[in-house]
Amino acid sequence: MDAPAVSALNFDAWTRGHLEAVEAALDAWVPADAPAGLGQAMRYGVLDGGKRLRPLLVMAACEALHGAPAAAMRAAVAVELIHAYSLVHDDMPCMDNDVLRRGKPTVHVQFGEAQAMLAGDAMQALAFEVLTPQEASDTGMAPALQARLTSLLARSAGHAGMAGGQAIDLASVGMPLDEAALRDMHRRKTGALLQASVLMGAACGQPDARAWQALSDFGAALGLAFQVVDDILDVTQASATLGKTAGKDIDANKPTYVSVLGLEAARRHAQDLRVQAHEALARSGLADTAALAWLADKVVERES
Repeated sequence: MDAPAVSALNFDAWTRGHLEAVEAALDAWVPADAPAGLGQAMRYGVLDGGKRLRPLLVMAACEALHGAPAAAMRAAVAVELIHAYSLVHDDMPCMDNDVLRRGKPTVHVQFGEAQAMLAGDAMQALAFEVLTPQEASDTGMAPALQARLTSLLARSAGHAGMAGGQAIDLASVGMPLDEAALRDMHRRKTGALLQASVLMGAACGQPDARAWQALSDFGAALGLAFQVVDDILDVTQASATLGKTAGKDIDANKPTYVSVLGLEAARRHAQDLRVQAHEALARSGLADTAALAWLADKVVERES
């Protein structure tokens, strides 16, 4: 279904419409019939859960540029598949060793470690398959756009982005980090994929250099704000509210914004990053950024 245009009064309707469309696309593109139960594990790991913040950022940025919605939907599904695969792998015993995700047992608990590893691998590959349709003329996915979206997603997910940040995170257990080192880790681990979500949506339009840089700055500020708030919620909310194990970072002796800055300073930092995100939108030269601004506010104000 098509999501309604966003206005000051219908953010909830805008979100609901896009969430339904993204869920339908994921349901259509994540195969149930992959061999030996692999499809079941993939679908368990990505369907019917999560905030879908990254797809919403893709769609909001595309709309700010009046871009191609069919291309943006493919980008939204691809970035959510990468995010979901990362969670499946992060939860495994060899990494964060968690048993609860999105309010239900993690994939390795439900299907076994080997199947969880393969499900994550398959979701990562599927993300790039979605971005490179064979019939590009029917989807608005010209080869140049396919290449640009693939590059943005790959770079944000790889050694310079999410995977590199996770490696730093695992290597930092029990080690003191200053704020600069913590920021670098989370800019990679969490921020890179959120920033890429904004830029992938923008790439579905025709941004000039000014708008592109402003949206990049917006994505960077929002990505870091998301992690700061995540660290705050980890020590202030219960597992039932979060849908994942609360207090996990403290128990694992990992550095967080709360452990480095303190709780109140971390809260102030999140607000400062919200201001930075809004300032970036203001200098973008784009008129239709209300949905992006609203999403930035929701990131900072969220309670789960």
